[in-house]
Amino acid sequence: LSDDEQARAHRFVRPRDADRYVVGRGRLRHILSGYADTAAARLGFAYGPQGKPMLPGGPVFNLSHSDGWAALAVAPDVPPDFQLGIDIEAQRRVEDGVAARFFSGDEYARLSALPATDWMAGFYRCWTRKEAVIKAAGSGLSTPLDSFDVTLAPGDGCQITRTSGDLAPAVEWSLAHLDLAPGFVGAVAAVTGGGG
Repeated sequence: LSDDEQARAHRFVRPRDADRYVVGRGRLRHILSGYADTAAARLGFAYGPQGKPMLPGGPVFNLSHSDGWAALAVAPDVPPDFQLGIDIEAQRRVEDGVAARFFSGDEYARLSALPATDWMAGFYRCWTRKEAVIKAAGSGLSTPLDSFDVTLAPGDGCQITRTSGDLAPAVEWSLAHLDLAPGFVGAVAAVTGGGG
């Protein structure tokens, strides 16, 4: 790890969190070194305005972690401004008010129309898809989560149906649902011009 990564690891209060960070960051470096054809220790990360990490010269990547799991999306051989995002989440109980506050009116209505047994899965499909989009855009939470819509019902496929503001038009996005271990859900988002 770099000096700043080691310093960050030492700032964690709980040793388990520090260990997860060190292992995760080390594995990230190892995987990316294979794409960059550079020793893992020599990789130098840069950060976007909202803190999104990147490798000058590529590859484009995005990392997500939740409850001891991590997922890495890598896009080699794309322009450095290629928008790629991934999000994974461990499902846990969530209050309806979270959806009412952060989802668009249309998303909240579609979520509320689901049978109670499907509500939590619908919530996490929506949440991870939205997180993947804002991570791809590199804008963090400066992009309001209600400024774009994603599908969330089990039979609706996985797509962005509306965007506004600085986000690329909905037809230019590709969105994929990730079926992970039991109790986990995820999504990958990229601006591909609509070409999968």
